[in-house]
Amino acid sequence: MSKSPNRLLAVIFGAVYLLVGVLGFFYTMGVGFFATSGGKILGLFEVNIFHNVAHLLIGAALLIAGLSSVRAARATNTTVGAAYLLLGIIGLFLVGTSANILAINAADNVLHFASAVLLLAVGLGAERSSRAATV
Repeated sequence: MSKSPNRLLAVIFGAVYLLVGVLGFFYTMGVGFFATSGGKILGLFEVNIFHNVAHLLIGAALLIAGLSSVRAARATNTTVGAAYLLLGIIGLFLVGTSANILAINAADNVLHFASAVLLLAVGLGAERSSRAATV
């Protein structure tokens, strides 16, 4: 696993997102499932219960893929990276609206864009030479 940037990144991101998902529940006491604002993790990142569940699902997908194979990790990193890029773009328009069912704020948008860049860069760029050699 340590020889594969995709597997390593998927395991690390998966573990972090699972941890954030679990910790988020400590900040969402009394917050509605789809509340447009919620508790703030580290005083910055706003979450509601739906946001926590999303972190748990994404974290589990990344962790399972990272522990499975290079191919699974690469596909999952790319897919989650693309989803975070889309969420980052959409999130710019959601902040402060009633459609913000994930309780996204500006700090979340920055984190989503950063996650997207890293996941896409590794998912699309790493291990290309080994894949080309096997084709």
